Amino acid sequence: MSQIDDISSIAPDVPAIESDDEFVVGRSHGHKTRERKDIASGEIMDPDRMIRLAFSQDGDVVPDVFEKLPGRGAWIEASRASVETAIRTNAFTRAAKRKINVPDGFADLIAQILSRRVLAMIGMANRAGALESGFDKVRSVTQSGMVGLRIEASDGAEDGRSKIRVIAKAIANELEENTAPVLACFTSEQLGHVLGREHMVHLAVRKGRLARSLHVEMTKLAGFVALVPDDWPDKEHEPEFVPFVSRKALREQARREAEIAQDVHE
Repeated sequence: MSQIDDISSIAPDVPAIESDDEFVVGRSHGHKTRERKDIASGEIMDPDRMIRLAFSQDGDVVPDVFEKLPGRGAWIEASRASVETAIRTNAFTRAAKRKINVPDGFADLIAQILSRRVLAMIGMANRAGALESGFDKVRSVTQSGMVGLRIEASDGAEDGRSKIRVIAKAIANELEENTAPVLACFTSEQLGHVLGREHMVHLAVRKGRLARSLHVEMTKLAGFVALVPDDWPDKEHEPEFVPFVSRKALREQARREAEIAQDVHE
């Protein structure tokens, strides 16, 4: 798979329509929140957990994973269940306020686009010097406590990844922090292609901005595919995936809870 540099390579020709989606769904003491309303459940969520949807003039819905397509849009929780609920309840048409065509396999399409985006970001991390590849280099950076994200090929051998996993857990315990999340839904051929090689099994992204950005996209991808293969005999030993939550989202949640508590007291 090649890197995606242009949204048109995913969703070409989506004409803009007059109205835009309503980005701000709440306001407190003059402060605009960045949260969005999920069209499937009606819940208010952080956009790091969601997918933007764009609606064309022809009545088509397009997954706007880059959040750059023009025209009226809506937001949905990044999960297969939410997409299926939205289709079943005709939520796309209600959100657009007109008839919307949803293609067959829409959830699979979103999963494919998110997968391509994650692979592209791994390539970006490599070019930025934030990616380590190969067993020895990954083991070394893991021992240093600087791993923000582990990447293992889905078809890699159990022995190699278990050695790295043991080190990662031990170092995380020493540092009193969560073990780095694991991404293992891509084959060694797919990972190798990103680096311009035939195959690659072990990779690691160093702690920092790119690791956090990948964690956000992994949180979305996890709603559609298993990040760790179900047929791995050692799957239960891998750390449980903890979805990304931004500091800003945590602050907004605390603010809302405080406001609710204040309203109750009043």
